[in-house]
Amino acid sequence: MNRNAKIGVVGVAATSVIIVALVTTTLASPGPSPSPSPIAQASHTPPGATPTPSGVPTTLPSPSVSASPTPLPTATPLPTAVLVPAPLTGRMVTPEVAAHHPIAVMIDDLRAARPQSGLNSASVVWQAPAEGGIPRYMAIFQDKVPKLVGPVRSSRLYYIAWAAEWRSAYFHAGGSPQALATLRAKGRGQYVYNGEAFRYSNTFYRLPTRSAPHNLYVAGTKLRSLAKSLGAKDQTYQAAWKFAPDAPLESRPSGGTITVGYPYNKITYKYDRKSNTYLRSVTGEAKQTDAADKTRIAPKNVIVMRMRFGPLNDGHPGAPRLEANVVGSGPAWISTNGRTIKGTWKKTAMTKPTQFYDKNGDEVTLTVGQTFVQVLTTNTSTYPMSIKAGSDTPPASPAPG
Repeated sequence: MNRNAKIGVVGVAATSVIIVALVTTTLASPGPSPSPSPIAQASHTPPGATPTPSGVPTTLPSPSVSASPTPLPTATPLPTAVLVPAPLTGRMVTPEVAAHHPIAVMIDDLRAARPQSGLNSASVVWQAPAEGGIPRYMAIFQDKVPKLVGPVRSSRLYYIAWAAEWRSAYFHAGGSPQALATLRAKGRGQYVYNGEAFRYSNTFYRLPTRSAPHNLYVAGTKLRSLAKSLGAKDQTYQAAWKFAPDAPLESRPSGGTITVGYPYNKITYKYDRKSNTYLRSVTGEAKQTDAADKTRIAPKNVIVMRMRFGPLNDGHPGAPRLEANVVGSGPAWISTNGRTIKGTWKKTAMTKPTQFYDKNGDEVTLTVGQTFVQVLTTNTSTYPMSIKAGSDTPPASPAPG
């Protein structure tokens, strides 16, 4: 075969190989495929280089460098609020609230004065005879500020003695000669800070929807600022009574009532096991409600105490005013967590606290919250009382419907 023929054969053979390769490649590729990822992408083979098997990259792509994540700002933890027991209720409050100076307000209890305003916000409420068989309230406010208080009425010496236990800012509208003389002599912080309502006509006002004298009111926020103007400063107070949390539900009795009588008002407390409170009713109000917050009056503790009262003989033209042996001791019934114990009350001096002891002489423990103190004379026929214990048998579950 001549040289030209050989060259022609070789050219044909080479061309055939190229054609076969192209056909094979075309048949193996079903069509265009999605753009491969860098790691699966074949590289071009330069002339003279050893081909790389299909599907294996000649070089690995450099790993992508991701930006360093921006760290989230660290939240500054809020300081934990420090709480301390309020001195008159044991409620946990801020130190600022616990240092509030106690404020005592005389409140009317004639039927025309009901419903009264502010009683629910009081830490302690004292109720005692005034004159003519009509009792009167003194509400002491410390860890809560009432929206409205009233009707404000006149002072008596034995109420000053209870307010003096905290050297309270003491607000009243007039008073017996005995009380007013005491306030003139001891009303600049020796016993109390004297807040005579008639001096502050821009703070106390008459409610037009009620008739005088049962319509004198004051806003609670005004009392705080007025107390400061009288010289009553906030300070650290030591509790006079011991407090503990509510008893567990399973240890509370079901039912039980406390009834105390004044000639012109009969008060009944019905123990409510679920709320661990004593639901209060008075003559003319089956469910006594605070007119300021429209809520049922229901203290955590009820104390009944008896002491000697007698006519003041101060020349009052109407029913005789009274005086009481408020410094001394006598019988007391202390009700808390649905149970009542008989004990003793003691007060050793005008500015010393009234304290309560069980039959063994140990100081009683009250439940955290509001306390109502019912003061009765030693005349059990005119000022009767009765206490009906609750049952320790758990209440029956309602039948399935």
